Amino acid sequence: MIYIHPMNLNSVDLNLLVALDALLREANVSRAAMRLNLSQPATSHALQRLRDLIGDPLLVRNGARMELTPRAQALRSPLANALDQVRALFVSDDFDAARSDRHFRLMMPDLAVELLMPPLMEKVTLIAPNVTIDVVPWRGPAIFTPEFARTIDLVISIGDSFKGFHRQRLYTDSDALAVRRGHGVGTKLKKREAFLAARHVAVIIRGQNEDLIDTWLRAKGIERRIALVVPGYIEALHVTARTDLVAFVPRRLISALSKQLSLMTVTPPLDPGIDEQHMFYPTRAQMDPGSLWLRKLILETGRELEGRKA
Repeated sequence: MIYIHPMNLNSVDLNLLVALDALLREANVSRAAMRLNLSQPATSHALQRLRDLIGDPLLVRNGARMELTPRAQALRSPLANALDQVRALFVSDDFDAARSDRHFRLMMPDLAVELLMPPLMEKVTLIAPNVTIDVVPWRGPAIFTPEFARTIDLVISIGDSFKGFHRQRLYTDSDALAVRRGHGVGTKLKKREAFLAARHVAVIIRGQNEDLIDTWLRAKGIERRIALVVPGYIEALHVTARTDLVAFVPRRLISALSKQLSLMTVTPPLDPGIDEQHMFYPTRAQMDPGSLWLRKLILETGRELEGRKA
């Protein structure tokens, strides 16, 4: 349980508990500041107030990283539940999905469309047959202007921060190599020599300067042979299916299209680790019943995807 001394309760600002929730989720002051849409100094000040209030440092430095104290770890779940209950007090239950003809505008990359939209639309068609969803191409935070942001109801993206949007984890993935069945090298790509000798197709999405895989590889002093650059993951897989090029893309996407495109998944010789796909929703729509309804459906769809083996 969250314990606050009775003599301090009247002075507790609810926004301070929201800040605590962000700090406990992110374990990082800068990322918590972005989640809260506050400056870093303001978030640091909130952290100090919370330390004084709770009587615990909450976040402590361990080398270059910050870690939660045992007390902070214990606070995470009950605090999140308490805030959900408080938010529920102010939510008006006036979104009738069965009768609504609301139009939602979502921004997401093509891989998210491929993985999430078919099962999501099955749910929407059944529950809210008159609701329409408009998916617009993904753009990075650098070109995500305030004017454009005001037109967006939800964003699906890998870990990027969008000003004025809250973030929730949707599902995780990992990266693998996609090659056509019958490829001359095939599973030999598991070895670094074959991987480096292969000709690759890179994916550079609008708003990015290079494929994120190449950013990661360059940090390790590795350069792969790029033969083709395309703006989307599905385009990369279509080209890969008809050539000897190799695509280093999310594993779940390869799995989803492997039968249709006759593709094979090969584990790479270097492991970039886990990718976290997130859902972002505008702060202004945090308590909007329609937004809450759609977010619940998308989170449910993400959990179902997470439960399936890639």
